Amino acid sequence: MKNSDRPLSEKDPVSSRVITVVFFALLLDLLGFTLILPLLPSILDHFGKTEDAVYSSLQCLVDWFRETIGVPIETKYNTVLFGGLIGSLFSLLQFLSSPLTGAASDHYGRRPLMMLTTVGLMSSYALWAMSHSFSVFLLSRVVGGICKGNVSLCTAIVADLPCPKARNQGMAIIGVAFSLGFTVGPLIGAYFARRSSVEELFYLGPALLALFFSAADLLFIFLMLPETLHKDIKVSAVSSGIQEMIDLLNPVALFQFSAVSRKEDSPSKDSMLNLKMLGLVYFVYLFLFSGLEYTLSFLAHQRFQFTSMQQGKMFFFIGITMAVIQGGYARRIKPEHQIKTVQLAILSLIPAFILIGLSWNLSMLYTGLFLYSFAAAVVVPCLSAQVSEHGSASQKGTVMGILRSLGALARALGPIVASSLYWLAGAESCFIVSSALFVFPLFLLRKQRWSKEE
Repeated sequence: MKNSDRPLSEKDPVSSRVITVVFFALLLDLLGFTLILPLLPSILDHFGKTEDAVYSSLQCLVDWFRETIGVPIETKYNTVLFGGLIGSLFSLLQFLSSPLTGAASDHYGRRPLMMLTTVGLMSSYALWAMSHSFSVFLLSRVVGGICKGNVSLCTAIVADLPCPKARNQGMAIIGVAFSLGFTVGPLIGAYFARRSSVEELFYLGPALLALFFSAADLLFIFLMLPETLHKDIKVSAVSSGIQEMIDLLNPVALFQFSAVSRKEDSPSKDSMLNLKMLGLVYFVYLFLFSGLEYTLSFLAHQRFQFTSMQQGKMFFFIGITMAVIQGGYARRIKPEHQIKTVQLAILSLIPAFILIGLSWNLSMLYTGLFLYSFAAAVVVPCLSAQVSEHGSASQKGTVMGILRSLGALARALGPIVASSLYWLAGAESCFIVSSALFVFPLFLLRKQRWSKEE
């Protein structure tokens, strides 16, 4: 057996241990984070009866948006729109906080920042458990959005690994943690909510469980996670690590990766060109993908009259399919084949969303969802692994934080644009037009000449 063909654990036990610890730390984090997902409609309905001033103001905003794009007056659609508004707020906060968290980790280290953000999440879950008004509940989501930095930090930890193959496998394993977390977490949340003995506080059990998962994650990180950023490559000062605040908060500067290019040890000109192109592809892909992902709930309810349980089964199918593909295929993709794999996956989204948009039976719908799941399983891990190749060892946190921020901005804007197109032009037009737009990231990937960072 050639050395390059040996399992990662035989060649690099340290990297293998780091990847394993990152997997379980992120899984615990995501289990706590996803408990609320199936409960959000019921929570919104619950607080809608309290005549909370903040809730009423947001409801007026949702009503204006619904009337503007022509959404039918139906509780199901109103809940999806309201949930989407809160989701966009959460993503917007992620857009603002992710690059700052990543840059700070380049100075203080990954482990301290992981522990700090986990403590912040614990406080958000504690606020959720104590939320007797919508104002406090919304505050818990704001705190959670600001502190949800574990994903970008985990990708930075994997980016610290010295071997490209290890980084590739690590990004795929992060994808597996995502798939399992978003598959199992909502089921656990729904189960504990049903077991609640007090109807008015049905969310207390899931909130306390989220707090428990987060506390367990903090203990696990403290005991098991090693520091992957060595002292000799940390940036010398916070001002040097964070650069200028404008570079980390200005969308134009983020797309240019200015916080990376301004440093003395910045990547070469070709490498920076590749990094900017990867960031743009990542943003466009997630902008289109998240928008169509959001409108799936509209289509399933409108066309197939799916109940909440049937929608849950649909997303369970997507999650399990993604986990199998990531665990069995994505982590074995060689670094030199990642761009071609991303091109294939994005190309598969064109027929996937055409099938979903035109589906008149469940066979067509689930065929499209399978292709959708394949792309979802490989695009982000492969692009993340490619991005992790760029930047010096002391810049990995900043690089991965900026990438995460671009993804959060895409997820904040995509659902708003896609849902507007869905209701103004119809489901078929929305999915067909959006699927055709995936040609743009494909064009960018084919146009660019890819070179590795020296």
